[in-house]
Amino acid sequence: MSDGTDAESLFTYGTLQSSDVQLDTFGRRVDGDDDALTGFRLEWIDATGVHDPGGVDTASALADRHRALRRTDDPRDRVFGSVLQLTADELDAADEYMATVSRRTRVTLSSGAEAWVYVAV
Repeated sequence: MSDGTDAESLFTYGTLQSSDVQLDTFGRRVDGDDDALTGFRLEWIDATGVHDPGGVDTASALADRHRALRRTDDPRDRVFGSVLQLTADELDAADEYMATVSRRTRVTLSSGAEAWVYVAV
């Protein structure tokens, strides 16, 4: 791990783009740069990480589900998002926030930049 001063690129596609979530997770708002990730798609999964293709029927069902990134390797699949520049400590905080049903992996974005991203387990 670094001393917390080097920037780490994190591709975000959901709640980590929210100012409120950023303030709670990082203690600050983080502006990002638009980018995309090819060969992945967003799917709904339940709180245990099980793929759930159905629609959301109730507010309680929505609370137990969230979008997760899945690798498809299909060049027609593309997820648009934002790249945040974080310190190593902030990246650790993002790991804690996302750890329930996701794991962090390194990817190459459509722009050619490399970044971390959270994918469904």
